Amino acid sequence: MLRIVLTLTFVLSVGVFPLTASPSHPSMKLRHSSSIPKAQKVLVIKSKRKLYLIRNGTIYRSYSIALGRNSVGPKEREGDGKTPEGNYTLDFKKADSAYYRAIHVSYPTAAQRAAAKRKGIDPGGAIMIHGQPNWFGWLAFIRQRFDWTAGCIAVTNGAMDEIWAAVDPGTPIEIRP
Repeated sequence: MLRIVLTLTFVLSVGVFPLTASPSHPSMKLRHSSSIPKAQKVLVIKSKRKLYLIRNGTIYRSYSIALGRNSVGPKEREGDGKTPEGNYTLDFKKADSAYYRAIHVSYPTAAQRAAAKRKGIDPGGAIMIHGQPNWFGWLAFIRQRFDWTAGCIAVTNGAMDEIWAAVDPGTPIEIRP
């Protein structure tokens, strides 16, 4: 822990933070987002920690992801730290999120809400694909090595720029174990 604190103190003291904190900095852009084709589907394979953009049945982009801190198994309730599994829709974009951009996943489905009601539990919600916490995008090289979200799908800010450009509201997303 002391090593991490000292490393972060050094990085901040030499001025790296101002160069990398902004997702608009040239080093943060992976590809020009206007050149990214629109996705017809998004596929997430939790066990591989990968998100794929698909067009005409072919994967044309892939991204490393971090998941909920308790990533094995489907989400069942609020606070379980799991990322949902199943077929959903990416139904809206949220530019003013607590994270660098966010795209909402339509979890829970009506069937998942009904199952949770029968069990007397809250199924949770607010599942998103998002970038890094605001002002901490420069820590992605550390954060993306671990599952750290409350159930969301996290990517680097540069990857989020591409996904944001490629995905329109209404795009289906399939999340597999």
